[in-house]
Amino acid sequence: QVELVESGGGLVQPGGSLRLSCAASGRFVSINAMGWYRQAPGKERELVAAITSGGSPNYADSVKGRFTISRDNAKNTMDLQMNSLKSEDTAVYYCNADATTWYGGRHYRSDYWGQGTQVTVSS
Repeated sequence: QVELVESGGGLVQPGGSLRLSCAASGRFVSINAMGWYRQAPGKERELVAAITSGGSPNYADSVKGRFTISRDNAKNTMDLQMNSLKSEDTAVYYCNADATTWYGGRHYRSDYWGQGTQVTVSS
């Protein structure tokens, strides 16, 4: 199993910055792609940014140029630096990981989610 723990959420004024972190732990063979998703009240969960195991990032159009995703494969961590925050960035942010585990002589590849961290952008 894989456990993902997010940290770094909070309240920030418009134009401000926050840095989210996600740490993966547990018994896994590898962490493949990782990503940040968010869900605002009354809306569906959406992809914010993703990063491959090789470090190639991908961003939603709404955050390009403002957010930067990064990861440290040695520490099994992923960060999201969020700058120039807007009120529409307010949401619960979730860490996601595509991980490979080993059990009973077989590999299993599954999606795992963190518990979420609240980001509120408001004056």
